[in-house]
Amino acid sequence: MSSRQALNKYLKLDCGGKCQAMYVWIDGTGEHLRSKSRTLDSVPKTIEELPEWNFDGSSTGQAEGRNSDCLLKPVRIFPDPFRGAPHILVLSSVLNYDRTPADTNHRHSCSKTMKRVEEEKPWFGMEQEWTMLDLDGHPFRWPKGGYPGPQGPYYCAVGTNNIYGRDVVEAHYRACLYAGIQISGTNAEVMPAQWEFQVGPCEGIEMGDQLWMARYLLCRVAEDFGVVVSFDPKPMKGDWNGAGCHINYSTEKMRQPGGKTHIIDAINKLETRHNLHMKAYDPQGGRDNLRRLTGQHETSSVTEFSYGTANRGCSIRIPRMVDEVGFGYFEDRRPSSNCDPYTVTDIMCRTTILDETGDIALEYSAPEMIDLMNRDCVNTRSDLKLSQTDLQDLQRKAESRL
Repeated sequence: MSSRQALNKYLKLDCGGKCQAMYVWIDGTGEHLRSKSRTLDSVPKTIEELPEWNFDGSSTGQAEGRNSDCLLKPVRIFPDPFRGAPHILVLSSVLNYDRTPADTNHRHSCSKTMKRVEEEKPWFGMEQEWTMLDLDGHPFRWPKGGYPGPQGPYYCAVGTNNIYGRDVVEAHYRACLYAGIQISGTNAEVMPAQWEFQVGPCEGIEMGDQLWMARYLLCRVAEDFGVVVSFDPKPMKGDWNGAGCHINYSTEKMRQPGGKTHIIDAINKLETRHNLHMKAYDPQGGRDNLRRLTGQHETSSVTEFSYGTANRGCSIRIPRMVDEVGFGYFEDRRPSSNCDPYTVTDIMCRTTILDETGDIALEYSAPEMIDLMNRDCVNTRSDLKLSQTDLQDLQRKAESRL
């Protein structure tokens, strides 16, 4: 009998009216999730019926050992696809001991912003790319110490020779549907063992809530299959695509006939704050995206803003259909796969709806940019490498927008 078969025997046992609640939260990295369970005497009907809880923040990078208690404030209930009804998953925000938001609690700011812009009805859809790894950290089913064939046959492919790990993807898809996640699709990506799922359209704060829970579900499903989920934006050096989390965005005005005018207006606003958005689009203040946004592998350059119709080498892509009908949405391709969706949707609305202005200088030096960006070019053509002069020129262009 397998461990899963053994577990299923116990999951069928009656719980005597009790409810198991799995509290889920973002830890101190701003990238990873933690969770723990408690027993409730009955199934809560509203979020207000759920008790706050606490945890050892010194073990999650969110507090010091001498004052280690952090608080969990429930914000959203999801049905639990692993335990089944009536059990639940509880997405929670983290508060410090004094009830101020923890450093990685970006939901706090995002929620305030979404209340301010709710009349504009901002819709989001995020395309979460990720990579499936073996326990040794090598991509799933890649030859040990080697590589599969070049990119080309893997995107949206079919067949055992081209598809790596479809069972995990199908299981996650169903788990999301059960949990009420607005998952809208999934597909194999350009690099073998790399996949994407899409969540949305979601309005306001729902985007962040749903994507974080979808990530949690993916990591839990991966446990059952003995594989590891990586949201690293450039998991493999060399001539392999990185991983992003493109965000599709619109307001009610953009979705109405003639809305393209509002789309272009929003894009122009984004251009004036490119550096600030780059800092917000990955949890390392933009450094993770240096490895991904090189201008190669369907990406734009990290230091240059661009947009175009149906162009996947731009910062912003306007879909061909939107260009033709004159209304709809646009896609910002800059967010990294490990971005915080609360931060991304927050700054998107601040810039395009609340008309906040002002950019920042790049916090990383030209030599650091050269080093990180050229790591992508190992074992590829030498003409792809960036020189000191190239990067300084790009940096001057970026800083000229300030």
